[in-house]
Amino acid sequence: MLDGLRDPDVVHAINLTLTITVYAVLINLVFGLIVSILLVRYDFPGKRLFSALLDVPLSVSPVVVGLALVLVYNGQDGLFGPTLEKLGYQVVFSTPGIVMATVFVALPLVIREIVPVLEEIGDDQERAARSLGANAVQTFRRVTLPGIKWAVVYGVVLALARSIGEFGAVKIVSGNIVGQSQTATLTVEETYQNFQQQTAYTVSALLALAAMVCLVVVVVLRPKEHSR
Repeated sequence: MLDGLRDPDVVHAINLTLTITVYAVLINLVFGLIVSILLVRYDFPGKRLFSALLDVPLSVSPVVVGLALVLVYNGQDGLFGPTLEKLGYQVVFSTPGIVMATVFVALPLVIREIVPVLEEIGDDQERAARSLGANAVQTFRRVTLPGIKWAVVYGVVLALARSIGEFGAVKIVSGNIVGQSQTATLTVEETYQNFQQQTAYTVSALLALAAMVCLVVVVVLRPKEHSR
């Protein structure tokens, strides 16, 4: 059953998926932390609209997301694509485009885990820390982050699972080029359609196992944290 994992194209697809997932999760983590603090701790015009727009990735088909990215970033007649390609940057049918698509579809997951926790803990301890001379970075690292760490972990796990399994947007924006821009989920589709069921089932099981391990680790560790 593991013979399919020795195929160079399958190995490349798995490695590409891991690379895309790492980039997407890191971007969503940083963006999620910044936006969550912005939504909870600050008031600004259009705050409700901005918050509502963050849920767009949950309501829009991933295929539509992929098509939108192609329209904007393709090198022939896209809005930004020709200019970027003149500068030596290719977005569509390459890793940057796949990362952008994956980041977008998983965008709200970290934010929607952190925001309720930030609202629940309030900002009294943060104000106390600042009154004692702590700067913004020290306050975040020593006060805010410890209070929201499990929300961050859960958000990251959800983003990780979503990124690993993304299919629709990635298929459109990647071009699904074997050995170049084909991810693990796209490999599952192609091998299954080519009657290579053993390879398709093996890669599918690997993807499912990766997502399940992430969730199980968090579920196992969280009760231990509460018991301390």
